Amino acid sequence: MHLDPYRASELLLEECRMVLPGLQALFGFQLIAVFSDGFHLRLSGGEQIAHLCAMGLILLSIALVMTPASLHRRRGPMEVSEAFVRLTARLLLLSMPSLMLAICVDVYLVTQVIVGSRGVSLGVAIATGAMFTALWFVLPRTVRL
Repeated sequence: MHLDPYRASELLLEECRMVLPGLQALFGFQLIAVFSDGFHLRLSGGEQIAHLCAMGLILLSIALVMTPASLHRRRGPMEVSEAFVRLTARLLLLSMPSLMLAICVDVYLVTQVIVGSRGVSLGVAIATGAMFTALWFVLPRTVRL
């Protein structure tokens, strides 16, 4: 079924609205972590830099997810084109790899604090990345809805 651009844009913007609160919550937890005593005591300097990189990845995801709303408001709130729908879909899809990487880094760091083993932490982070890859990238290519 082929949707008209207006309906397609409604669906895409709704998807962006669904994703954004999760991104904002994750970013908030990342900010709070830095101010806890354990952050400096239990994470090495390299791990703290990894956390900073994960924050940057979340910020990139937030920017990509929020861009369609800004474009729509500034370019023509009463107009919806197929080009806008394609760009919105691409921006939303582009936000997913950086979100996945940020989550994997944070999972690594949390596991490192709890378990204290780099090997276990790396294994859990890799398993998390594999799960997201399977669900977000492989499954959509193999399942026809």
